[in-house]
Amino acid sequence: MLTLEDVNVYYGGIHALRDVSLRVQAGEVVTLIGANGAGKSTTLRAITGLLTPRSGRIRFEGADITGLPAHQLVARGISMAPEGRGIFANLTVLENLEMGAYRVRDQAQIRNDIERGFTLFPRLRERVRQRSGTLSGGEQQMLAIARALMSRPKLLLLDEPSLGLAPIVCHTIFTTIDEIKATGTTVLLVEQNANAALKHSDRGYVLETGAVTLEGSAASIAGDPRIREAYLGES
Repeated sequence: MLTLEDVNVYYGGIHALRDVSLRVQAGEVVTLIGANGAGKSTTLRAITGLLTPRSGRIRFEGADITGLPAHQLVARGISMAPEGRGIFANLTVLENLEMGAYRVRDQAQIRNDIERGFTLFPRLRERVRQRSGTLSGGEQQMLAIARALMSRPKLLLLDEPSLGLAPIVCHTIFTTIDEIKATGTTVLLVEQNANAALKHSDRGYVLETGAVTLEGSAASIAGDPRIREAYLGES
């Protein structure tokens, strides 16, 4: 479904991504792990058109999407719940969800997709008229994911969905990722909670200083002694 081929991204003179190549097959959950500043979020921003690679190619369903603007990528079936959630704080939960469906004209579809979001995250139904800025961090993350699903993406990108959340809320988020996969949506996940991410993924990539240093099945990465020491807190 998604292929990155030798992608290089710069922030001014800083070489942020170095010949990054990866692939995501339809129906998979693939996770990117790495330390802060390793290039994980930059990879997602390049895929979604928020950054333009200086070289390399990004392909989605066989088509070259390198450098296409973000709104065109949403139309093609790519959606992202960004790091920091990015909810519209002054809008209600319902209005945020409606914003996620800005391209959709079928009101019945919008209602069905809102109901899907409430089924995934029942807490949002309880707060449907509440201003989103007054939600807890976990509720805001639920809203960010539900809003990203409103465009019915083929590929959902999740950037640090468990960041700053209590363990019980993290469990809810990762369980929901399993449910999203079960409905046929492919997921590319950036996550610092490597242990949880790998348990809920099919495959993974390790990024270090902008380059892919390891790839393989989630189980093989989780079992690698170097990864266990560096990212899983085990020796």
